[in-house]
Amino acid sequence: MTWDDAVMQEEIFGPVMPILAFDSLDEIISKLQHHPKPLAFYLFTKNKQAVSRITEQVQYGGGCINDVVIHLATSEMAFGGVGESGMGSYHGKEGFRAFSHTKSIVDKKTWLDLPMRYQPYQRTRYKKLLKMFLK
Repeated sequence: MTWDDAVMQEEIFGPVMPILAFDSLDEIISKLQHHPKPLAFYLFTKNKQAVSRITEQVQYGGGCINDVVIHLATSEMAFGGVGESGMGSYHGKEGFRAFSHTKSIVDKKTWLDLPMRYQPYQRTRYKKLLKMFLK
């Protein structure tokens, strides 16, 4: 299989896993950095340096080292794409966060409005009051 094969021109959603051979780690890192970011990436190696370089230098949605697809079955791990293969994280708590919108709201009561919040600031006038509130 090569990068030019038809199956490599689009994202694959199905029971097909292309296997690409390469001569050096530098070659595969360079190729992956100059192609669209894959949704998933599976690396088979015992070389810890190769694992470290790939995970640090290549962007992809999720993946496995010495296994395939199992990261999708783990609900505690977030999964999602980057770039053209989508954005976000799905599964478990990360999926809930991805599809939720948290709203920040300050509900200030009207019975107390400190004049020191507004200009002109009079530092010496409110110094004791500020110390009391900051304790």
